[in-house]
Amino acid sequence: MVDIIPVNEPFIGEQEVRFVLECLRTGWISSEGHFIREFEERWAAYCDMAHGVAVSNGTVALEIALACLDLQPGDEIILPTFTIISCAQAVTRNGGRPVLVDSDPYTWCMDVDQVAAKITPRTRAIMPVHMYGHPVDMDPILELAERYNLTVVEDAAEAHGAIYKGRKCGGMGHLSCFSFYANKIITTGEGGMVLAQDARQAERLRSLRNLCFQKERRFYHTELGGNYRLTNLQAAVGLAQLERIEESVSKKRWMAGEYNKRLSALPMLQLPVEQPWARNVYWMYGLVLDESTGMDSVEFARRLAEKGVMTRPFFLGMHEQPVFHSMGLFQGECYPVAERIARQGLYLPSGMTLGEAQIERVCQAVHEVLS
Repeated sequence: MVDIIPVNEPFIGEQEVRFVLECLRTGWISSEGHFIREFEERWAAYCDMAHGVAVSNGTVALEIALACLDLQPGDEIILPTFTIISCAQAVTRNGGRPVLVDSDPYTWCMDVDQVAAKITPRTRAIMPVHMYGHPVDMDPILELAERYNLTVVEDAAEAHGAIYKGRKCGGMGHLSCFSFYANKIITTGEGGMVLAQDARQAERLRSLRNLCFQKERRFYHTELGGNYRLTNLQAAVGLAQLERIEESVSKKRWMAGEYNKRLSALPMLQLPVEQPWARNVYWMYGLVLDESTGMDSVEFARRLAEKGVMTRPFFLGMHEQPVFHSMGLFQGECYPVAERIARQGLYLPSGMTLGEAQIERVCQAVHEVLS
């Protein structure tokens, strides 16, 4: 039986254990307690945002962030087609219409040169998604948002600690959303957070995550929210992870360097890039396989699995999702870059516990398959 190298396992250390035990001893294990408050404040400060609102997952973070915009039927949000379904789903669940752009062929983030042409009188916001740890080129997005009075909602779920021209990802928009799922650089198992600059929006977010209870009259509701709270136990884990975020980012960047050294000589692979204006945190080490190999990513993944190497496929574009076709969305739309990388892209093991010997073994398997 072949020993399997997993894709992206987290690292849980002694500080996490200490904080969780402290949380248990206090008895504050649900959605109140000092770990929640401190995690929100310190993550917001790390990203240079004013307010943090912890929630149960990253999908919910996107949904309540867009709920703050009070979208009307037909209002539009511009986002990349190449992303997780949570982004487009957050738009439709708030009554809006997602409008798509293609990917940049090098960074795999949204092609910012396509955004301006998609702006209409119904556009309300732009949602840049920092992809696999590399920042979106934000200056053109921010300039368009200012010119047309649009809200910028950053999806920084995959870019903890990534930097764009000296600014942290998740610290440039009006609102930003994070996931702290088990495979993220900072994890709480499940969890997420919305960051906001505006105090009134932050208060609205806190209400939306907590069934829209009112301070003066708790069980009198003027708006529908949800039970989207993060627990104090989860926040204890997240706070411990936050204390070593730069160490974690350094580990991710080291792994990428080790992969680059071993794979850069293979002309049939497109490896992840780092633009001069960016710090890529390489949340996942992705690569795109050239069609000249005669393989797509499914076949490539199958052959790697035979050698004990787990992989994960790239996202499939929103415009190719049957569920959105059934809603009358994206019919006949074509985004060639996203389509190509979806079919030819996958990512290699990128977990925080990965060592040099495992990277060597993964790369050996890649060479063997491509030989």
